Amino acid sequence: MGERQRPTIITVAARAGVGRTTVSRVINGSELVSEKARAAVLAAIAELNYVPNSVARGLVTSRTNSVALVIPESESRLGSEPYFSAVIRGVSTALAETRTQLQLVLVRDQAERDQLTQSVAERRVDGVLLVSVHEHDPLPGLLEDMGLPTVLAGRRSSDESLSHVHSDNAGGAATAVNHLLARGRRTVATISGPLDMDVARSRLQGWRDALEKAGHEATDRLVASADFTGEGGEAAMRSLLERVPELDALFVASDVMAAGALAELRRQGRSVPDDVAVVGFDDSIIARHTNPPLSTVRQPVEEIGAMIGHILLEEIGDPEKPRRRVTLPTELVVRESS
Repeated sequence: MGERQRPTIITVAARAGVGRTTVSRVINGSELVSEKARAAVLAAIAELNYVPNSVARGLVTSRTNSVALVIPESESRLGSEPYFSAVIRGVSTALAETRTQLQLVLVRDQAERDQLTQSVAERRVDGVLLVSVHEHDPLPGLLEDMGLPTVLAGRRSSDESLSHVHSDNAGGAATAVNHLLARGRRTVATISGPLDMDVARSRLQGWRDALEKAGHEATDRLVASADFTGEGGEAAMRSLLERVPELDALFVASDVMAAGALAELRRQGRSVPDDVAVVGFDDSIIARHTNPPLSTVRQPVEEIGAMIGHILLEEIGDPEKPRRRVTLPTELVVRESS
């Protein structure tokens, strides 16, 4: 049987149901294409793993020496969440002694996702680092199908197929809850992150496991979900106090949300830690500047960034390298809030 032919622009046009000129315009970034046609062409490019001839010739002789760090969040999240800046520092450290340039890419809507897909299809980068992974985000699967080396900070689920690095989220949450129980607290509520993210589900599971193992209530009435923002933490705290006014302890799945929860507790006249003991997660700079300073679970965020950078470089150098799944330990840091 002969070798399978590499797809051409004609193949892409036929698959997308458009003309060759439309495919060429999409590849070259022209605005003279409808959004429907552009989406069809990009989908066909991804499905066929099509690489334009000019790019393919370049791949034979050299790489781009560039990788993309993709964050599917808004500028406000990027600026307010210390996690992202720590990951960026770690990645930069990993790339510092190489000739590899780092491109920071925010993907906030479908148009920006299409733009990234086009860049990947044309192999303008050698690989992608993806941060803030949501379970049903099509981007990781799309990158995997296109054959581009891709490494995640976090994972979509426990059976993640791509290389990834994350913290022991469930174990860290359980440690926080055990600390609160050891302080004599009886009603330990939690504010989780968005439950379409493995990081949020894992921390929620750690909270639940620790309480059930100790023989304490771990029902849904003690859970409020938020969006990893301070405002979300405030709203979730209000909801919990309305439902469970007797709560005397709180585990929060991020320091940013915990800062919002502390503000709401103060607004409602609850003393921390006398009335309510609070533990966050991350040990970001925020934890040292809340009132009172926040007990929290430290995760090695810069190390996560450095490790995903190193793994991506390895996979770019050897695409056949086995996928890696790395879990890094966490550590409880006790301050005045508990």
